[in-house]
Amino acid sequence: MASAARTLDDFLRGEERFAVGSPAAQQEVAWLVVFVIVGGFIYGAVMGSFTGLAPGRYQQLLYSGVKVPMLLLATFLICLPNFFVINTIAGLRSDFGDALRAVVATQACVAVVLAGLAPITALCYVSTADYSIAVFVNGVMFAIASFSAQIVMRRYYGPLIRRSPRHGLMLTVWLFLYVFVGIQMAWVLRPFIGDPNVSVAFFRSDAWGNAYVVIAQLTAHFFQTLFSF
Repeated sequence: MASAARTLDDFLRGEERFAVGSPAAQQEVAWLVVFVIVGGFIYGAVMGSFTGLAPGRYQQLLYSGVKVPMLLLATFLICLPNFFVINTIAGLRSDFGDALRAVVATQACVAVVLAGLAPITALCYVSTADYSIAVFVNGVMFAIASFSAQIVMRRYYGPLIRRSPRHGLMLTVWLFLYVFVGIQMAWVLRPFIGDPNVSVAFFRSDAWGNAYVVIAQLTAHFFQTLFSF
């Protein structure tokens, strides 16, 4: 446990084996995947506690704990081929190994930040019984984690950008792809929170649809509720 904590601390600080350019960097991909799975599971279990603590709904805790890492990894894998092609077209194919480590590390940071935000999500849950607000709060948490992880992304991308300014454009491309695909993927993989009026299920029967229309509706509902106090 102490060794894992030190490894996580090294990752967050970007030191030791996780230092940019470290000869051991290629050997730490397994640790990064562990961070994604464990951090994602912790946040997912808390995410599912909105209804998962009610009698007969405990499966929601497990389902959500499994699906958050699934969301992060699936989004990463869907974006990766396009990212590879764009890097190749931009003449950056030889640097793709370093770029790949950067985006994997970013996924790990998203999961770790989410785990750190889990107590805030739990506090929001005990403060409201409104399902729509719970959905909105989790959307905000994922946005915070995604943008916080850009610190790690830029740490790894710094040497690449100094090598070629085109990597700065690739960084923007990855952020756009990741956010765009991630939002829709979250909609497809729902439920993560669990609607109190719907039975527990791993996937919704009506999985497909446009996530961005729903986001606009939830945002409007949130502000209507906020300004009604």
